[in-house]
Amino acid sequence: MLRLLPGFLVVVLLASALALLAPGLLSGLRGAGGSLGWNPECVVETPDGKVGISREEAQRATTAVALLARGLEPPDTSGIDAAALQQLAAGPPGDAGPSLGCRASAAAGLVEQQPGDTGLTPRAEQMRGAMTEVFGTQSLGGFAPGGVGQGHGAESTHYDGRAVDVFFRPVTEENRRAGWILAHWLVAHADGLDIQYVIFDDRFWSVHSSRGLWQEYRAPEPRNEILRHLDHVHVDVLAGGS
Repeated sequence: MLRLLPGFLVVVLLASALALLAPGLLSGLRGAGGSLGWNPECVVETPDGKVGISREEAQRATTAVALLARGLEPPDTSGIDAAALQQLAAGPPGDAGPSLGCRASAAAGLVEQQPGDTGLTPRAEQMRGAMTEVFGTQSLGGFAPGGVGQGHGAESTHYDGRAVDVFFRPVTEENRRAGWILAHWLVAHADGLDIQYVIFDDRFWSVHSSRGLWQEYRAPEPRNEILRHLDHVHVDVLAGGS
């Protein structure tokens, strides 16, 4: 799990560090009234409106935020809109939530895969390895050697070895913000990692959505924080074979 500094301090440090890395460099094009004047791959919701950035910029920005949270050297973020960087680092003021959405496309021609020794398919294992490289050791679940056969919905991708849960417990504002840092990173990297769904904090993102925006997630039991994915980020990869 992410090891962050106390809530307010980490927000200040992350936002300040990223602002220094990209002072006043505005690559997102805004139209009148804060609307976008083009069709960007990714959009960051800031207090002053939407900022469009490329997928590559989203990948660098979310990786920078994640590495800075661990006290590690981030990639170069020059050329990325400073307001977008600050929003991704600090999150929405007062209440954590989604800030980044990216359009992606489900890769065609993927081969269907079977779970390996860890209980994950090679694609899911690749996704887990990429997360670990950036986020370090995390609290993971939803898979096991030999596979899992219960504890999830009837059609769950956990049973196919295609899904990983990353836990952020207990449910606190600080852990929610840590979870959103990961969720944004996964969305930014969805194309390269063949990610299908990301679910967290009553929201879900889908590669099958043409707009690439977060949508409301309706849990089967609204009072259950686990089923609402309040305490963990769910991420799964495409099955292939179709």
